[in-house]
Amino acid sequence: SLAIADFLGLQGMVSTISTACSSAANAIMMGAKLIKNGVLDRVIVGGTDALSKFTLNGFNTLMILTDSYNTPFDNNRKGLNLGEAAAFLVLESDEIVKKDNKKVLGYVSGYGNANDAHHQTASSENGQGAFLAMEKALKVSGLNKEEIDYINVHGTATPNNDLSEGIAMIRIFGENQVPDFSSTKAFTGHTLAAAAAIEAVFSILAIQHGAIFPNLNFKTKMQEFDLTPVTEFKEKNIDHVLSNSFGFGGNCSTLIFSKS
Repeated sequence: SLAIADFLGLQGMVSTISTACSSAANAIMMGAKLIKNGVLDRVIVGGTDALSKFTLNGFNTLMILTDSYNTPFDNNRKGLNLGEAAAFLVLESDEIVKKDNKKVLGYVSGYGNANDAHHQTASSENGQGAFLAMEKALKVSGLNKEEIDYINVHGTATPNNDLSEGIAMIRIFGENQVPDFSSTKAFTGHTLAAAAAIEAVFSILAIQHGAIFPNLNFKTKMQEFDLTPVTEFKEKNIDHVLSNSFGFGGNCSTLIFSKS
């Protein structure tokens, strides 16, 4: 963060958040809160993560890497692929936007963070952290659950995550009322600390273009519940996107993006 600020010549507040795979989501949430509370008018928020042998060997030791394609929410999923990426967004207060007559690409309308408090690397069986994060984000947004048009799921394709996240979504939305959802990690790999930032960009693009990106490589529905992701490119009016990001240590975060 300091290197980026120095490169851009920024003199203001600089902070780094490290909460594993939810890092960028929490950075976006922190930026939104700083603006909401009148501390700052404009913030640059996001995340970055570089692929290295250290990271690769760490996930390999945990035995959650797949030897094949990434298959989120498939009954025969084997684990994740790793990727590397960086993405940043500029958040601005309503006052700045009005003053400069700027075009708004979308709004951060909701956010929530909760800790699963279950295990260092695994999510709880009932998806409690994910449930609480989604519940908080919906409360902050003031939206009803029925108003969510698309969920960009965390969807790492590990046996534990997809089961836990699926159960949490059913707890929030109801067994047969879960909105259209897909994991974009089959395109990008799991980009770890950057994931929530690039998926925030995907969420805004989904709203702008009225499109849902497909959940690649899906073949067989999971036996534990009746959930099927969107598997073909789908055109649809999208006003509100809910994006999930869950990290090791139980760090669960949810963001909601809305049409301008």
